[in-house]
Amino acid sequence: MKPPVWKITLVLAIAVLAVSTAAILSRLAFDAGGTRAVGFSLMLAASRITLASLILLPTWRNLKLSEQSPEAIRYSIGAGVLLALHFAGWITSLAYTSIAASTTLVTTNPVWISLFSWIWFREKISWTSAGGIAIALAGGLLIGFGDAGGGDSGSNPLLGNVLALMAAWAASLYLLLAREAQRKGISLGGYMAIAYSTAALVLLPIPPFFGGSYAGHPSLVYLYILLMAIVPQSIGHTGFNWAVLWMSPTLVSLSILFEPVGASFLGYLLFGEIPPIQVFAGAVVLLAGVAVVAIAHNSDTKSA
Repeated sequence: MKPPVWKITLVLAIAVLAVSTAAILSRLAFDAGGTRAVGFSLMLAASRITLASLILLPTWRNLKLSEQSPEAIRYSIGAGVLLALHFAGWITSLAYTSIAASTTLVTTNPVWISLFSWIWFREKISWTSAGGIAIALAGGLLIGFGDAGGGDSGSNPLLGNVLALMAAWAASLYLLLAREAQRKGISLGGYMAIAYSTAALVLLPIPPFFGGSYAGHPSLVYLYILLMAIVPQSIGHTGFNWAVLWMSPTLVSLSILFEPVGASFLGYLLFGEIPPIQVFAGAVVLLAGVAVVAIAHNSDTKSA
């Protein structure tokens, strides 16, 4: 039986609030650790995805690899590699650029999914989607040039923005591989177990090569890592996965666009972070473009 609308809306609101804490918890971990070095960023990314994969351990009991198609397993493993790149790039971006810029750029998935689907699967892009992509790219340029001056935005805003954008590309390809894996017959839980475990295995050995260490940090760092795995990962993403069962995927994807709003507001409250006005203007333009693409994609899917 379908839950009441108020319950679905409440779960979706909690999910948006939960994912909005991801950037904040990462920044708090940087402050607690007293460093924003690449090795430390990679340690945070590896620890977060490893804890998330451990939470999914019970799923392995119901996953029989021998019954899965080789294609589904390959797609799931490939998605895990991309998920590792996504977390590594995005969390590292927060060491260099503003929370507003990073979270806005990393939530541009609908734009890149449309482009990659056209390149990879030859799925047509409607004129409406093309217009939305152009608007989003204009917003991205505003953010890039608006942040380029530095100031309070971060130590190297341009680098941080590029990393956030690359993280969005990785996340978009991750979602496309997720779709292909499930089309080959694997369950959502089975896919997530393989993808998360792969991401953890890819990231775990990397931090030491960049001077990072898993030991010797203040206890607050480990607390923030645990909270990252529980709040944005388990509560936030689980909430979205549940809501999409009862609500239009377009509405769910559009609700995710509130993550930069929530994260920016929390960034102001906790860190007094106020990015340049061009960044806010670019964020509004970019999110408007992403919304147009998401709505157009949903219309194209229904008419296909």
